[in-house]
Amino acid sequence: MKTNRLLTAFVLATLTISLFSCKKASVEAVTADTESETTFELSGDQAIADNLTEDANNVFMEAAADKNLLGNNFASQPVETANLLACATVSVSPASGFPKTIVIDFGSGSCTSPSGIVHKGKLNIVLSDSVRKPGSKAVMTFVNYYVNNFKKEGTVTWTNTSIPSTRSWQRKVENGKITAPNGMYWVHSGLREIVQIAGANTPNTLLDDIFLVTGNHTVTNAAGKTRDCFITEALQKKTSCDNISAGKLKVQGGSHYAIIDFGNGDCDRIASISIDGQAPRTILLR
Repeated sequence: MKTNRLLTAFVLATLTISLFSCKKASVEAVTADTESETTFELSGDQAIADNLTEDANNVFMEAAADKNLLGNNFASQPVETANLLACATVSVSPASGFPKTIVIDFGSGSCTSPSGIVHKGKLNIVLSDSVRKPGSKAVMTFVNYYVNNFKKEGTVTWTNTSIPSTRSWQRKVENGKITAPNGMYWVHSGLREIVQIAGANTPNTLLDDIFLVTGNHTVTNAAGKTRDCFITEALQKKTSCDNISAGKLKVQGGSHYAIIDFGNGDCDRIASISIDGQAPRTILLR
């Protein structure tokens, strides 16, 4: 009888350990899947944030061109642009001297660009000197500003870091917040280094300008989950494209990572995200 009791106790203990181990493994698998999905979602969020910042850059450059604040263009000739400001009001003060305050007002309704991007709200920019002058700085903030119903907030600071052979900027995003049309939001911050690789020799058109973007960011969702983002292949932004068209960005999770692939240079809304080298999933950029 004693032997039977010992055997029964042993079997029960073994089953308990086995069930606990299975349950633990199951919980760990669910946790890993949840963390992986969070990384996927935050990767998509960062891709949208990057594209909204690039859009703000395009709007800023057009306004500077419209008000003859670029610098080394030929003032007597108009600058060819994508006409993003067709239904916006742009004001500059003071009339002479720097710093200048630029207010770009798309109104409270909807202002649709020729390519179909819908803007509303205001961008305020304080510009220390001509945009293309080395050392100049532009600080941008947003007032009820929306792009395709995504609300953009925070501060973006451009510093011209150009040298005689290269036109370049450093761009810093602080307290960046994006609120999606469904009410979900995320915040992002970081530094980008931008180098112009095409269009510098044609200062009176923006449409042939191409930029390469490198640098790091962090992105955090409403639940406080944060991921670090590193550009592993320079992102390519053409002024003629609404979105980033090429390059790769790595989003690091706790025990896994995602790769955002922005494509092969085509002007489209398509990118893909792959988790730990698995089959990529397609996303649409805003």
